[in-house]
Amino acid sequence: MAEQNSIPVTKVERSAKFVKTGIQIGGNYIKHYSKKLFNPDLGRDELNEDNATDIYKSLSELKGSALKIAQMLSMDKNILPKSYVDKFTQSQYNAPPLSGPLIVRTFTKNFGKTPQDIYDSFNLVSTHAASIGQVHEASLNGKKLAIKIQYPGVGDSISSDLKLVKPFAFRLLGMSEKELNIYIKEVEERLLEETDYELEVRRSIEITNACKVLDNVVFPTYYPELSGKRIITMDWINGLHLKEFLKTNPSQALKDKIGQALWDFYNFQQHELRAVHADPHPGNFMITPEEKLGVIDFGCIKEMPDDFYIPFFSLISSDVVNNREKTIEAFRKLEMIHPSDTAEQVAFYYKAYLEMITLFAKPYTSETFDFSKPEFFEQLYSYGEKIAKMPEFKQARGVKHFIYVNRTNFGLYTILHELKAKVNTGTYKPHIA
Repeated sequence: MAEQNSIPVTKVERSAKFVKTGIQIGGNYIKHYSKKLFNPDLGRDELNEDNATDIYKSLSELKGSALKIAQMLSMDKNILPKSYVDKFTQSQYNAPPLSGPLIVRTFTKNFGKTPQDIYDSFNLVSTHAASIGQVHEASLNGKKLAIKIQYPGVGDSISSDLKLVKPFAFRLLGMSEKELNIYIKEVEERLLEETDYELEVRRSIEITNACKVLDNVVFPTYYPELSGKRIITMDWINGLHLKEFLKTNPSQALKDKIGQALWDFYNFQQHELRAVHADPHPGNFMITPEEKLGVIDFGCIKEMPDDFYIPFFSLISSDVVNNREKTIEAFRKLEMIHPSDTAEQVAFYYKAYLEMITLFAKPYTSETFDFSKPEFFEQLYSYGEKIAKMPEFKQARGVKHFIYVNRTNFGLYTILHELKAKVNTGTYKPHIA
């Protein structure tokens, strides 16, 4: 893949990039409707493909929060046309990397030294480039290391980028402005944390230490003395990403073993730590030669306060859903039902959300769950498509914590489905007493 020699850093440069992309998209629509004059039955596949290509190209050159949103949207397979999902999925693995001179400048700015001055060896060609940064291979004192380097200007451009992304998000997501603002605000808070590499190193050490009790999950060692605001040094973990792993045709027993490790990793965090790795895209995991799950990125952590955790998990792990009044009380605490709702609205949202919770909770309501079954996911996507068309859901509902907690759990479900894993779901249960 061609290297990128510069990143638009100033607000003017980044705004100009968005404007140019908007003009390209406008041209795509003109081309589409011109063709439609001669062919009224023409579908939107070509339009979606052209728009997805232009938007992804722009976001991948901008990096940072703009590309991160593309990555997040690629995981929400039920809200975007397939063309967008396919294109945006590239941001999980192989965004265009930065050139060697830019990497050297980043090191010099942060450490006053080049990477060659710090490590015994340093490969200027990145092994992995994503939305916030890219990874390089290095060695020191005989130890193989992974060096995560943040793209220049990423942390400083988050707020302005998200304002520029809003028009695209309006068109792609169809959210109300209030709902979109809640979404953007929560994303902004997490992204600001995600670009704070000193915070990431502290959290990584804390969470990996806590998770050492888990079977078949391994983590890199982090080196604070070789890390800083824009650079993280950690051990290199050998292994295959999920797609590469599945191409090796692993046994069902091995897929179940990795799936169990994933389930335990996430539910231990949710229920024992109340803080969870909230970026469950496949690029953050490796399957090691020792047949263990390697977790290589703790940039995005979502903490769950009691006023969210208790009502939410009471709905999926207790008999609350069998009691209409208790269920409605939990929905009110979670702002899924509003104080101003009429009796008819309460009845409508109670029925709709009960269907959603019942679906979501299926893996939790038995001791084992087979994620290979397509019926479960067909029901989930069908429900998502159904409510997306309902005018009652055009207004914002639900506390902000849903954005990342839902993303985390549905992301976990999706990876387990790709693994076709059968797991014991009773290992780490919610604590709601």
